[in-house]
Amino acid sequence: MQELVSGLILAGGLSSRMGRDKALVAVAGVPLLVRVAQAARQALGPQAPLHVVTPWPERYQGLALAGAGFMREEPRQAGPLVGFAQGLAKVQTEWVLLLACDLPGLDSATLRSWRAQLTEVDETMLAALPRGVGLTWEPLCGFYRRRGLSVLQTYVEQGGRSFQGWLAALPVQALASAPEGMLFNCNHPSDVLLQESALR
Repeated sequence: MQELVSGLILAGGLSSRMGRDKALVAVAGVPLLVRVAQAARQALGPQAPLHVVTPWPERYQGLALAGAGFMREEPRQAGPLVGFAQGLAKVQTEWVLLLACDLPGLDSATLRSWRAQLTEVDETMLAALPRGVGLTWEPLCGFYRRRGLSVLQTYVEQGGRSFQGWLAALPVQALASAPEGMLFNCNHPSDVLLQESALR
């Protein structure tokens, strides 16, 4: 039996390019945050701790979030890395799946496959992530070991706010490539139209 893996979903951005809270933007009739929560639940199983990290949990109370709870992020708009650090400090499992709230193409089967690979990740590795564009990591769709928290907190306390900057000094293991479109994130209304066309 696999050990439990916690899930954290970040929903704290300003959504300035979208023009409104993108966590609530519907793709094919389903709000983005709901899509991500459902994919996370399917990947992690019914018993896994799952939380939305957000400065405004009241906005999302009425959504069907697959049993996810809330962790309030303070201060507001401090950035995704700070929100992650706050969430990571509250989980108890060895591994945490971190997801952004704006990934409509998430594939739960791929997430489950990646989760199964965690047993093979070397003990020295503090994260297991897919590659993004070029040689960069995709930090908001992957797995982190909880014992990387002290390194993360030190980086944040020193003023660090960049996931890529933090990961550059972190031992990270690459996961298998994601299916085409899985890591696409919706930042603009035109992105929503593209995703709805892809889902037809």
